[in-house]
Amino acid sequence: MEGGLTNRNVKVETAGGAFVVRMWSDDGALLAIDRDNEYANSRRAAAVGVGAPVVAYLPDLNALVIEFVEGRTLSAADLRAGFPPTRIADAVRTLHSADPFERDFDMFEIQRGYLDLVTERGFRLPERYREFEPQVAEIRAALVVGAEAPVPCNNDLLAENFIDAGDHLWLIDYEYSGNNEPSFELGNIWSESGLSLDQLEELVAAYYGAPDPAKVARARLWGLMSKYGWTLWASIQDGVSTLSFDFWAWGMEKYERAVAEFDGPDFPRLLESARMSR
Repeated sequence: MEGGLTNRNVKVETAGGAFVVRMWSDDGALLAIDRDNEYANSRRAAAVGVGAPVVAYLPDLNALVIEFVEGRTLSAADLRAGFPPTRIADAVRTLHSADPFERDFDMFEIQRGYLDLVTERGFRLPERYREFEPQVAEIRAALVVGAEAPVPCNNDLLAENFIDAGDHLWLIDYEYSGNNEPSFELGNIWSESGLSLDQLEELVAAYYGAPDPAKVARARLWGLMSKYGWTLWASIQDGVSTLSFDFWAWGMEKYERAVAEFDGPDFPRLLESARMSR
């Protein structure tokens, strides 16, 4: 099957149904992927009806087997073209109602771990990357104020992890799943698909039930940290992956958007607005 930057996905059809076998390499630990965590959380997502049912976990074979779910894989262009934010919010809210996940997810800790690895291994680091460490500290301090109660999050909801079955929206791929703030999930969706600020406001309103400028600011800051952190994910993949994919270009596109936000005039206002979140 096409898609997937850390796994090889194979569709298997049998008399008993169709399944997807997700097979991974041994490099996952470098990318902060815990396969036991992925398996446990995939089951909890399936239990609330938003994740594909899990059939088997075969860690000795580096494989997870899930049921194949029928539907259309969405794209960033679909989300930008006006895919209903209420459908996204409903699916995400359902996921967030699951039993607590095995582990927590902290983008600040993930980013710091990636940076240590990139430095130790001598992987490529974008120009000016360390220059933004003071701004990262400001974001972290601002988000401590009014911190949201953590809920079970996917934490990697690029558009291709939404499967539209018409009357149902599936959320797949729980490699980075963990308990996190709802506003991180929303900000990451906004960031990954390049949605407009108006679309982020609509998504936040659909999720929380009313417009909330402070939650929008919080989601934007999480989206910024997402871009900044996943840039180093791309740097690591650029250094170790054998896949035929330009990870560096993929990461630099995120990084350039992050730089524009760090340097932009809205940054101080976002910090102040996020501190007002309740």
